Amino acid sequence: MDRIQAADYHDIARVADPRLSPDDERVAFVRTLPDDDETHEATIDVVPLGGDEPRQFTASEGVDSHPRWHPDGDWLAFASTRGEENDRQQLYLLPTDGGEARQVTAVVGGIGDLAWSPDGSRLLFTQAVTADDREAGRDRAVDPEFEREEPDPRVIDRLVYRADTEYFDGRRSHVYTIDVESALDGDVATDPEDAAVTRLTDGDADHVAPAWGDGETVYYASKAGDRPDDSIRYDLYAHDIESGTAEPVTQTTGMLGPGSIDATADGRVAYLYTPEEKFTLRQTEIAVYDRDRGEEVVPTEPLDRTFGYNGSFEWGPDEELLYFSTPDEGSKVVHAVPGDASADPTTVYGDGITVEGFSVGRNAIAYVQSEWDHPGDVFATTRGGNEATRLSRVNDDYLTDRAVAQPEEVRFENDGTEIQGWLLRPPEFDPDETYPLVVEIHGGPHAQWTTAGTMWHEFQTLAARGYVVFWCNPRGSTGYGEDHAMAIERDWGAVTLSDVLAGVDAVCEREYVDTDEQFVTGGSFGGFMTAWAVTQTDRFRAAVAQRGVYDLTGFYGSTDAFKLVEGDFGTTPWDEPQFLWERSPVARVPEVDTPTLVVHSDRDYRTPANTAELFYLGLQKHGVETRMVRYPREGHELSRSGEPAHVVDRIERIARWFDGYSDHHDAPPALERDRNDGLSSGDDADADQGEDRT
Repeated sequence: MDRIQAADYHDIARVADPRLSPDDERVAFVRTLPDDDETHEATIDVVPLGGDEPRQFTASEGVDSHPRWHPDGDWLAFASTRGEENDRQQLYLLPTDGGEARQVTAVVGGIGDLAWSPDGSRLLFTQAVTADDREAGRDRAVDPEFEREEPDPRVIDRLVYRADTEYFDGRRSHVYTIDVESALDGDVATDPEDAAVTRLTDGDADHVAPAWGDGETVYYASKAGDRPDDSIRYDLYAHDIESGTAEPVTQTTGMLGPGSIDATADGRVAYLYTPEEKFTLRQTEIAVYDRDRGEEVVPTEPLDRTFGYNGSFEWGPDEELLYFSTPDEGSKVVHAVPGDASADPTTVYGDGITVEGFSVGRNAIAYVQSEWDHPGDVFATTRGGNEATRLSRVNDDYLTDRAVAQPEEVRFENDGTEIQGWLLRPPEFDPDETYPLVVEIHGGPHAQWTTAGTMWHEFQTLAARGYVVFWCNPRGSTGYGEDHAMAIERDWGAVTLSDVLAGVDAVCEREYVDTDEQFVTGGSFGGFMTAWAVTQTDRFRAAVAQRGVYDLTGFYGSTDAFKLVEGDFGTTPWDEPQFLWERSPVARVPEVDTPTLVVHSDRDYRTPANTAELFYLGLQKHGVETRMVRYPREGHELSRSGEPAHVVDRIERIARWFDGYSDHHDAPPALERDRNDGLSSGDDADADQGEDRT
């Protein structure tokens, strides 16, 4: 069988956002596959629960997302970039009994947070627009030829002025509805006077997480206070469609985004809530406010698990039970709890597997599940979590000829705490041979790794190249209770590294692990930890630090997530500058001897490149073998959703860096090779595949 390679990324499909039809007979989902070196193609596919094969439901003409069934199942709404040169998504309606999709918006800000009203007469969505857009009506309809000019110079007034890979440039998120009957009556409107789109919100504030209650009420949230970018407090509003007025309902604290609110027809609003004190270390709960009674309950409180990264929740069809997902000891599971908190949460489905998204119907739950032997497919189970059925096998043709290694769970103790980890051996493993070890450290820091999910391809590729791969969920991770996550308060480095190295010591007791050849890598917080590790120990032959935080003060001043420093460390650079410096890897660069590759993205506004540049400069100044690789056009999500050629190149460069310092591989160090030697990019120009700086 063929071994998995980095370049296989081009052949691996991903599935997401499963949505059950109202009759519980079909599931719509997004299927994404690399289209070429720079782009992906995403379509809406539909699979019946009865066992037939999935079929492509939308044309291959761009990137489709947000599939949403009409309440009677006659239409499927979705957003798409088809026909758009600027990747601006528009809203489309597709008749489910056959026919062509019809574009029903031409708006300037794109489409997000899509949802049908209970009676199916309207669609709710958000878009990010400027005050000028609102005044000119471009948020309701715009000529397709319109292109927003890049600011020159860029004048910044906001505290947080960029995120993901973009500057906001005055754009704020606002909430809209579209009258479906009017939108379908004629061609798509490009003149605001003809548009069926109505804006519900206004002003210089972001309005997020909209959700329908009854057919005439929309709920949404907006940051509270005079400095909303410096706040984690949100006001929740109930917007009456008929009168156009918004009434404050309650407040919550935390970080809200898409899917953070869901409501019932009788006025019970569910929303995410995180205690304000040390909020980045605390667990995120689901609170429910009853408007009639004026009472709030927190039904998830008895469960010592947080609402995790990329989690989701929704009311069941009877609007009595709330369904939600959490990380749970290396799994991502679905729970249910009465919305009135009359009983404790119960686990519905997911023990031992990874549920990436789900949709609850009257008799079934559809979900995306990934496992050690596949990177993700659509499944369904009953409302009680019984009789799980696999509905898709989108990568079967690819996996048929590939040797996929099965991870082994490893549990070990450190400082009285049990830590869970996994070990992945190479295909055709021979217990009489020895193998080099790669240690992978996850980001977050408050996240968890599983045996599947987004790291499936990278881990399998490294194993296929002859490495034993080890990863774990040290203290600071989610999925093991609040105390486990809070154990790294004011100390990212020492506690986490102690746990990781205890796990490395445990796996190094196995005779097939070559203890003289240990390597380390990680991204984001894992990049921080990789850098921290090489300042504390010489046990690793080589390291690759990716998209990391290397100077906490520089990170605080350049990221959209500066609240992470305030929450985890309880301080700011002005309060304790020396404290933050001493806990930054760059402060300890003189202690580094380990050859270290630094990987970063030019448009990473979560962990901006300035701290990576300082770390790299320090390594160069102190004579450490190092190189920096920068990826143009990419942001913090490079490893998960970057341009396909960049995703492949990143994995190949990690492996090539390790190969050059391993006696198990007949390869010179990367610094002694041509910049693209041994990579899929071959002799292509560095500007096309990432820039090496020696």
